[in-house]
Amino acid sequence: MARPMGPGAGPGGRFHQAEKLKNPKSTIKRLLGYMSHKIYALIFVCLLCIISTVVNVLATNYYGNIIDDYIVPHDLAGLKWMCLFIAGIYFISVLATYFQNLIMVKLSQETTAEIRRNLFTSMQKLPLRFFDTHSSGDLMSRLTNDVDNINMTLSQSITQMFSGIVTIIGMLIAMIVLSPALTVVGLITTPLMFLTSRFLVKKTQPFFIKQQQDLGNLNGYIEEIVSGQKAVLLFSQEETVENEFGKINRQLTKSSIMAQALSGFMGPLNNFINNMTFLIVAVVGGILALNTTGLSIGNIFVFILYMRSFTRPINEILNIFNTVQSALAGAERVFEIMDEAPELDPDGAHDIAELDGDVVLEHVKFSYDKGKTILKDACIHAKRGETVAIVGPTGAGKTTIINLLTKFYDIDSGNILIDGENIDRLTRSSLRRNISMVLQDTYLFSETVRENIRYGRLDATDEDVILAAKMANAHAFIMQLPDGYDTILSDNGSNLSQGQRQLLAIARAVLSKASILILDEATSSIDTRTEVQIQKAMLRLMEGKTTFVIAHRLSTIKNADQILVLNQGEIIEQGTHESLLKCNGFYANLYNSQFRE
Repeated sequence: MARPMGPGAGPGGRFHQAEKLKNPKSTIKRLLGYMSHKIYALIFVCLLCIISTVVNVLATNYYGNIIDDYIVPHDLAGLKWMCLFIAGIYFISVLATYFQNLIMVKLSQETTAEIRRNLFTSMQKLPLRFFDTHSSGDLMSRLTNDVDNINMTLSQSITQMFSGIVTIIGMLIAMIVLSPALTVVGLITTPLMFLTSRFLVKKTQPFFIKQQQDLGNLNGYIEEIVSGQKAVLLFSQEETVENEFGKINRQLTKSSIMAQALSGFMGPLNNFINNMTFLIVAVVGGILALNTTGLSIGNIFVFILYMRSFTRPINEILNIFNTVQSALAGAERVFEIMDEAPELDPDGAHDIAELDGDVVLEHVKFSYDKGKTILKDACIHAKRGETVAIVGPTGAGKTTIINLLTKFYDIDSGNILIDGENIDRLTRSSLRRNISMVLQDTYLFSETVRENIRYGRLDATDEDVILAAKMANAHAFIMQLPDGYDTILSDNGSNLSQGQRQLLAIARAVLSKASILILDEATSSIDTRTEVQIQKAMLRLMEGKTTFVIAHRLSTIKNADQILVLNQGEIIEQGTHESLLKCNGFYANLYNSQFRE
């Protein structure tokens, strides 16, 4: 069974090398740009890092005094007070570290909240074409997993980098002051750590990107299958779906193992180099202590502690690169959506308060993909208050006309005029406010019945909502619900019947008071008895509105003012129900095939 939808095609069996980060410098610059207005808080964090480092350097230095001045002379009383003094110094370090972490957590949460808000806002401005070509699960993954990776890096890794750099500088100064000779010895292996880490980072970077991509694919597949679970059960495709999920899951496991296994080798390798360094320093320090009087046992011990404190943040910073790579891969996916071209109104477009509803299509041509024309030279004139029915076989271009009227897509050539004005001169928001739609697949939010109806006009009063429900023949069944209008609907109104959901959609359209109405297969999945009730509600809704009706049941459009017959993107017949039957053409064949005994 193929994947139900979307561009996130199944990964297949073999592992594929992922691309490198497209522009890591630009991505880092954009992330830092989100924190630029928090510069004073970042400066304060740096000050806390410096305080913590200075305190640790001082505390470490006192270990030499403990050995030389208290342990060797057996001064236990002095040792006790010195230990208490060092404990007090470390307490200051703990407080500084706590507050720097607290501030960074707050900054990272605020920053990622802003990124998440900007990403969501950007998605609201994208054209319908974008959502038709992207898996919803992958988009959800970018909003959640990728943003969470950014948050993790900002809250933990940035602090570690700050404190690590300050610690490295502080400890290096302390090492040089204590023994320049041992410092030279201790720094010999440092370039080797950087070279090995750089090599491993370069090798693991593509796998972290691939891991994020595979995670998006997995989320997309899960979302699709959960949404279509009824179809899976109906066609007994459970085993097929499990196998497909297994393939995608294994692909994610492969890329994750490759990323984590290679990056996980960095820590042990650097620890080995560090331990060899400590051994060399201890041997050289012992030789110097035996042959000179400048170094004591306590000095050597303190230097090794300095050296350990010097190499530890280096290892941490190098290991942080793993987290940073994952965050940068996620950030690129987030910024990729933000950089998508939004749905913009052309220059000079203006708002329209109200429309009369006179609609004209002049020689309109349209294609979703270049070279594949869907609508060919369409000419339509719907006068104010008229009902225009659009019929034809699947794929003929019926819904395409609706998508063009609402400016979900822009035409390739021709003109669409409403009240004599080209819709390109109207803002999309004002145009859509004057168009209401009742679709075959009604979407209801997990809110109260009242708020679902009010979605048609957010400033409507409760009285307006009840009146709209009555006009839509929905009031009676709403009052039978457990909490009436305050009943909270479950996911997409699954606790209602299809007919009840459709009546709520009609009530929502009634409330919008739009002058143009679109009914897209509004009764195709409704039983005949419920259809009669819905038809009555729709007749009230259609009064005084220019209405476009897409219908498979031709019996529902007998009274339309004009019927357009589409086939392969062309309007091949046009007229009333009676005139088209008399022509005995394509429409007559469609109609007779539905009522043939």
